Amino acid sequence: MSLMFGKVKPCNCAAAADRSPAQCNLVLLGVTGSGKSALTVKFLTKRFISEYDPHLEDIYSSEETVDQQPVTVRVMDTCDQEGPVNSERYLSWASAFLVVYSINNMESFKGCQLYLHTLALHNKTPIMLLGNKLDMDRYRQVSRCDGELLASRFGCVFFEVSACQDFLSVQRVFHEAVRRGRSLVPAVYISAVPSFPPTCYTELPAPTTATATLLTVKTSRAQSRRKAATLTLLKGFKIF
Repeated sequence: MSLMFGKVKPCNCAAAADRSPAQCNLVLLGVTGSGKSALTVKFLTKRFISEYDPHLEDIYSSEETVDQQPVTVRVMDTCDQEGPVNSERYLSWASAFLVVYSINNMESFKGCQLYLHTLALHNKTPIMLLGNKLDMDRYRQVSRCDGELLASRFGCVFFEVSACQDFLSVQRVFHEAVRRGRSLVPAVYISAVPSFPPTCYTELPAPTTATATLLTVKTSRAQSRRKAATLTLLKGFKIF
């Protein structure tokens, strides 16, 4: 017998296993300032952050529904001030990798290539290359063509997004990472959007409300650096 929602029900182990949500671990990689944390919080809270501590690294958990299937999505927002020199912590952990650069910063584009080389060296897939800060298009330093060529070179899926604009576009990019990480791509989805271009969002399912919870994670980063803020949510972010 098992207790569910305050009622005693017979325990069917096989059925319980079928109903248990899948799990998918996503890791965001990129140089400081590329927008990894902003994308993470946008996905988890639907909000855009303006200030945060770039020296902290955490793992967050969110209960999502992807293609009508419940999935526990865990997101590692990494902090690599010296590039991918300590990659062991996420190489074996992640189900999929999101490598982020800023379209208005060529140095971030060059820096993200170090992560792509590291993942290629360890034969890690799937990988998604994200050109962030699409809202800064007027200050663009990295063309869309450059992003597509780099993605093609490393066999990545490529998107351009903006953490401060539409939540749905960010959510669908993360859900696509879940699909590829968990092989949840349904036949109807393939039929409707074969390559899932970043501007084509109307064919995808409507979003579901997700709640984010912080997992206690011990990392090599100094967790004691957390600073008290007037309003904090996830990793010391100030939400506006």
